[in-house]
Amino acid sequence: MALFTTGEAVAVELPIARIPTRAAAFLLDLMIQVVLGAMLFFLCLYLLFRWDADSAWIGTMLVVVIALTLIGYPVLSETLTRGRSLGKMALGLRVVCADGGPIDFRHAVTRGLAGIVDFWILGTGLIAVVVSLCSPNARRVGDVLAGTVVVHDRSRLPFAALVIPVPWLQGWARQLDMTGLPDELAVAMRQYLTRVRTLTPEAQDRLGRALVITVCARLRTPPLNGYPPIQILGAVLAERQRRAFPPPPKPDHAVDRRAVA
Repeated sequence: MALFTTGEAVAVELPIARIPTRAAAFLLDLMIQVVLGAMLFFLCLYLLFRWDADSAWIGTMLVVVIALTLIGYPVLSETLTRGRSLGKMALGLRVVCADGGPIDFRHAVTRGLAGIVDFWILGTGLIAVVVSLCSPNARRVGDVLAGTVVVHDRSRLPFAALVIPVPWLQGWARQLDMTGLPDELAVAMRQYLTRVRTLTPEAQDRLGRALVITVCARLRTPPLNGYPPIQILGAVLAERQRRAFPPPPKPDHAVDRRAVA
């Protein structure tokens, strides 16, 4: 298991996919690549013979087919399915970002290009195996460069419980610069807010004030006086959530249904 911090500051654990499962998924993908590559090769070969192409064209075509098969297949499949090639899909695996979020084209391209180093330079995948064994999260070179990790897809990221701020601190929170608030500190704030009812009054006050001082120092604003820590921390965390998940824009021209009727 590995601990991930999602964009909404929720700490979750996901089971890391280790070498045996990843190797099985890779072999399935490799068989698919061989079939697709052979089909593409014979199709291009047929077209080149019809056009009476010379040997230089055939060599160029072979290089293009190999590149499309070895790099294009994983990049395209992981981009379209958000981290699941056909082999990973069959084994219940998925590639995710280091924060547990879905990958995009940039991550898939980095992993696909780095696969040349991981699997094809020595032709045995030895580099990928050695690097994965040395990594606590079983990351190969492509994962390290792309900032990704492969996990078992059976576990889903939970939705974060929304924090509702007190109305009298919303204006203050909207003026804060949230760029200085790291995910780790936001996780500590959320844990405090969810567990505050189980703490003694002394622990509530001591931990809450320490968190408020740390948070306000990160946000470069003086701590508020006269408000309990639970209200200050709740206002900051709620504003962070509001900026991470803004409401959908309202239409410019609303249609009056009564006028239409």
